[in-house]
Formats: sequence, C-alpha cells, structure tokens
Amino acid sequence: MIINTGMRTDIPACYSDWFFRRIREKYVLVRNPYYPQQVTRYRLTPDVVDCLAFCTKNPEPMLGRLDEISVFPQFWFVTITPYGKEIEPQVPDKRKVLESFRVLSEKVGKRAVSWRYDPIFLSDRYSLSFHMEAFETMCAYLSGYTDQCVISFIDLYAKTKRNFPEVRPVRKEERLCIGKEFAQIAGKYQIRVRSCCEGTELAPYGIDISGCMTKEILEHAVGMEMQIPGGKKTPREGCSCVLGSDIGEYNTCGNGCIYCYANENKDLVQKKMREHDPTSPLLTGHLRPEDEVRIAKQEKYCTGQMTLF
Repeated sequence: MIINTGMRTDIPACYSDWFFRRIREKYVLVRNPYYPQQVTRYRLTPDVVDCLAFCTKNPEPMLGRLDEISVFPQFWFVTITPYGKEIEPQVPDKRKVLESFRVLSEKVGKRAVSWRYDPIFLSDRYSLSFHMEAFETMCAYLSGYTDQCVISFIDLYAKTKRNFPEVRPVRKEERLCIGKEFAQIAGKYQIRVRSCCEGTELAPYGIDISGCMTKEILEHAVGMEMQIPGGKKTPREGCSCVLGSDIGEYNTCGNGCIYCYANENKDLVQKKMREHDPTSPLLTGHLRPEDEVRIAKQEKYCTGQMTLF
C-alpha cells in the first residue's frame, strides 16, 4: 500500500519529529476528517508499506534523517513556485528550497523526486512573462536532479476565494500559452511536464496528461512493478493517480499559503497546531473515550519484479 503524507498538510516542513517518531513506533493513528470519532490505525512497516509519498514545500527538516526511512521506497513531490511572502508567508526562501531539492535528489535518486510548479495563477505582478522567466530559471537549476515537473492552474475552491478574494481564474488562452511555452522550456533541460487534473487541452503541446502519481510513475520511482487492486478511488474527478492512505490532517499546515484548499483560516490552523503533541500517535490531540479505532486493511502492491526502465 501507499502511505501518503501530503494531501492534507505538509508533514516534512511542519511535523518531521512527529513523523520520525511514528516510524520508530511502527504505527500511526488517523482521525477521519468527516466522521471524527472514527480513527484508523496503520502499520508503518516495510512488509505492508510499498512507498512513502511526500508532498512538501520544504524538505529540509527531514534531509539529515533520511536514513531513518531508508528501508522504505519513497516518492517525493517538492513544490517550488516563484511567489513571494504575500502569497506563501511561511515558505522558506526559494533559493534554499531549490538547494534542498538537489540534496534530496542526491539522497533518494532523481526518479523518486518530482518538482511541482503549482498552482499557477496570474496577476499584475505574476504575469505570463514573469512565469516564463521564473520557470526557465528553476528548470536550469533543477536539470539533472529530476525528470519531471507537474503543473496545474489554480482551482477556486470556496476556501481559496475566501482567503484570496482578488484571485481570478486562468483563462483558456492563457492556459494554452503557458502549457506550450513550459513544454518547450522544460524540454531544453530534459524535464517532462505533466499536468494535474487539467483535462486534455494541453496534450497537443507535449504536456503529459496521464497523471502525476500514477501506477507507472510510482513503479518508476521505486524500481518495482506493482499490482494495485481494482476499484481504488482517486482523489478527485479527472484524476488517474493512485490514492494512498493519507496520514495528515486538514487545517494543520503552517505554510500559510493564501491559495490553500486544506486550511479554513489562520485562527483554526493556529488552534490545531497548538494541539499537536509530537509524542501522540495522532497528528493533533489524543485518543478520546468515544473514539472507535479500526485496524486498516493493508496489502503489498509490489510484486518483487524489477522494472526495466
């Protein structure tokens, strides 16, 4: 099975000590975000976990301790955008994140690290020409350290519109222009551009629309063929990615990005972060008397057959 850490929060950036403790204790508890009394217990051992999947804006807190998870195959998304502190207030200087990306790639291998340049939005400051220049600068720096970049355009969720009221949708002609130019730029640096839930409109420009964390991508990352049971749900409509069991929690990400879909508001995030206990098996808080704990059904996906690519 896949253990996902990044759909609800940024564990490497905000909760790395907690995560490594969970690895040492070989299990984690996850509260159901929609039915809070339901808690699931997952084993964190290589005999049932085929891959640890991360999505972070700052891998640096984990770089010195990667030996503690070296027994697990890994796949990392590292999101690096050109936005400033008014958009991503708690994300470190992007030059430091770019350096951390290189270090991570050297440690886990470039096949296991994917760059995300998303979400893309446009404004007076962040114009088409600004994005083209920033994207090429980052491609040049990351060339040889990853072979793929995932892009997507901003989705105007209710939370996003509330926290970022001035944002507007990216128009079709703008999306096509970005897709065409990004594919050409990335190609010069041996980086394949993949789109995330953007339909088929970018395919004519050489954008890979097959998905950003598909079975094939995970096999490429871990070097092993996988047999994934049929009927596995995907995160949202139009997504063909493998849905892992996410161990994060909404409203706990400390990066503070104003476009975030996973945080309601600053006050709630601060409250939830105060409830975090690094010694607890839950990301925030502790088990309560009324909680119902169920043991997750976990099964191996890797077949033991090495991939040939």
